[in-house]
Amino acid sequence: MGDAFRVFLAALPEVCPRDARRMALAADADGRCEVFTWDAATRSARQVTDRPEGTVHHAVDADAYVWWFDEDAEGRGHWWFQPFDGGCRLPGLPGAPTGAARGLAVTADGTVAAAVAPRDGGTSLLVGRRGRAPREVYRTAVQARLGGFTPEGDLVALATVSDGEATVIVMTPSGRVVATLPHLDGPDRRNEPDGPDGPDGRFWCRGFSPRPGRSELLLVHELEDGYQLATWTARRGLVTHSWCRFDTEITACWYPDTDEVLVRQERHGRSLLHRVSLHDRTRRVVPTPAGSLLDAAPRPGGGLHYLWTDTAHPPVLRTTDDVALPAPGPLPRVPGRHTELWTPTPHGSLHTLLSLPGTDDGRLGDVTSRSATGTRSGGEGTGFRAAAVPPPTVFLVHGGPADHDRDAYDATVHSLVASGYAVARVNYRGSTGYGPRWRRAFGTDVGHAQVDDLAAVRADLVRRGLADDRATALWGVSWGAYLVLLALGTRPRTWQAGIAVKPVADWVAAHRTTTPALRALDVRWFGGTPEEAPERYARSSPLTYAAKVRAPLLLVGAERDVKCPPEQIRNYTAALTAAGVAHEQMWLDTGHDGYDGAAHVAVLRRSLTFLHTCLPAPAADTPSRPPAQLPGGPRPR
Repeated sequence: MGDAFRVFLAALPEVCPRDARRMALAADADGRCEVFTWDAATRSARQVTDRPEGTVHHAVDADAYVWWFDEDAEGRGHWWFQPFDGGCRLPGLPGAPTGAARGLAVTADGTVAAAVAPRDGGTSLLVGRRGRAPREVYRTAVQARLGGFTPEGDLVALATVSDGEATVIVMTPSGRVVATLPHLDGPDRRNEPDGPDGPDGRFWCRGFSPRPGRSELLLVHELEDGYQLATWTARRGLVTHSWCRFDTEITACWYPDTDEVLVRQERHGRSLLHRVSLHDRTRRVVPTPAGSLLDAAPRPGGGLHYLWTDTAHPPVLRTTDDVALPAPGPLPRVPGRHTELWTPTPHGSLHTLLSLPGTDDGRLGDVTSRSATGTRSGGEGTGFRAAAVPPPTVFLVHGGPADHDRDAYDATVHSLVASGYAVARVNYRGSTGYGPRWRRAFGTDVGHAQVDDLAAVRADLVRRGLADDRATALWGVSWGAYLVLLALGTRPRTWQAGIAVKPVADWVAAHRTTTPALRALDVRWFGGTPEEAPERYARSSPLTYAAKVRAPLLLVGAERDVKCPPEQIRNYTAALTAAGVAHEQMWLDTGHDGYDGAAHVAVLRRSLTFLHTCLPAPAADTPSRPPAQLPGGPRPR
């Protein structure tokens, strides 16, 4: 197959621990996401999987066996493996229960640890040998994932989330619990510089050091107003590194051959890299181009691999060493002009990434101004002139809600701008990338604060002459689609069209039929079950406001969706029909997280046709059709 790949998922290739030139990656295969091998020494690739619904979860171990997870439309399946150069595929953990993949790690001697979420909820930790039946060593009733496995296989970490609290359990391969973090009793307390009561906030597990003999676990510690690094060893216990704090969300990983840490920070829609020495208490920024780093990993010898993009450029793999990475195929030219603005509100400034159609491709910079201190202000900005007649504007509403829109390539943005539409991506309250206070500013009524934020940005764009008050639409997927429905029902005169793909449309029915993990999240958000807090569920449910919808609406559901099940969408469409509300429906024979791009393209084309019938036609000098093929998979949920 040569070395041309189209990025499907925002992740780097997995690297063989013994030979960094041997890699496994998920990439586009005729519109599906499939697993490939990549040999950097020979610049040769081999497609490993070929499944009708695509394959995403994968790994490569020290013996260069390639692993992948063979899952069904509901996300449940089993692990398989195969030699790097091909051969028979073998069950990785024969006899293991069917479930959703929650992480896999393989030591140099072939010991395997895997976390699996069974259908009935909770998480099971399995330990065994490659190709042999594993044993269940630990089971928890809450959502969890594998957090790490030491190189010797003597300690395993399981990261759990329950009622919003993140806990890390360290245990032996037999299931004996060694530590639970955070744990504020006993000798660990003397090693915590945050005070006599120990650290507050959640801990996020980032894995054990890959260096043999270290057995040191890396964690990210969430504070009230930022994040810091922490480490744990059996000898010293939990140590928080309060000198190394960050004001917005971070992730971190060990360098493979030193005690240093690479930190990737998401800040205001863009990414920064930091190289941190915990021993020397030093930290420096690693130079990278402005934009977003969808993934980054240090390599042996100090090399760095990262996946870079910005709104105007599709993702590309980059390296600072001499290891050849898969190169992308021919990349499309991204049309339009791309900028950003900040909208002041009583709750804080809202950050919006704005893409405008036009013939002058490129980046416009910031529509707002900066004060002398470098903070954002709500001014009119400089160097930008609004169009005499603003184009119709589509608000792409991100999912999550614990996610954010980035200065990153998005095939939907590309298609819309190429078709003459302006695109606004708003990082409303609850979005990541702006610090824990902003992420927690969710509001007491689920969904309503975010709807208010979308309306505030719309009003700001209209006031600035960047949007037409008579031509604005909403388009979202999953949680973003839920906000679309809630906005159309609670603000029926604000928006002119809406597209909701796999939404939550009826909170009560969704709660009863969704996954156990999402039911637990509902209970935390609403303060109870629908029986315990019926008024809160009703106030935030789009079903409550279905009869008030006035804008044209396109609803897209998935028949095998377990996260936003089809039954609750049908309840909503029945309410629309009963109230005489005009709407269109489209149904996919997929699950929620499909890996087949054909469904994404079908939704994209149907949505563009729908917008064309609902909004004023874009200016005549803009293209009327999107490119035939676009890199990248579906928009994030």
